[in-house]
Amino acid sequence: MPGNNHKIIFTGPVGAGKTTAISTISDITVLKTDESAQDMTKKRKQTTTVALDYGLLKLGQGERIHLYGTPGQERFNFMWDILTNGGLGLILLLDNSRPTPFKDMSFFINSFHDFIFDNKVVIGVTHMEYNEAPKIKEYHQQLHKHGIKAPVLEVDAREKNDIETLIKTLLYSLDPWLGK
Repeated sequence: MPGNNHKIIFTGPVGAGKTTAISTISDITVLKTDESAQDMTKKRKQTTTVALDYGLLKLGQGERIHLYGTPGQERFNFMWDILTNGGLGLILLLDNSRPTPFKDMSFFINSFHDFIFDNKVVIGVTHMEYNEAPKIKEYHQQLHKHGIKAPVLEVDAREKNDIETLIKTLLYSLDPWLGK
């Protein structure tokens, strides 16, 4: 995106909090493409994103971050390449209450491999209040197996400070001078 416009992508499995995170932080009403869940997703939630979520974060002095959320279901993966085009980095949200969060992490790391290695990734682990294990340290160990060193943070997608911290962490990993 040209000039003072930047793009960050949120991805992760169904129910990890992508739509909620974007809604929590966006300065505009979020564009959502939710439809009634018709498959096994229906057991987790009533609606699911089928194309994208879009929000905008205004930073001042004309700086804006466009926030795009991907659908979490693999059958909508054709949207992933479209949405990552021109992106600065990826925020991967993982639901700690799912039966196999490391399998989810591996799936999304592999699916976004090229984008991650050309850009940066930050991991946000949601729903730790429902399941304390695995711990953040174990996520780092799993990332190491993929050859990735990335920040991993416990977050609540409903908490603005948590989502701000994820975004700032991603931006600082892209340009360490931002924090100075």
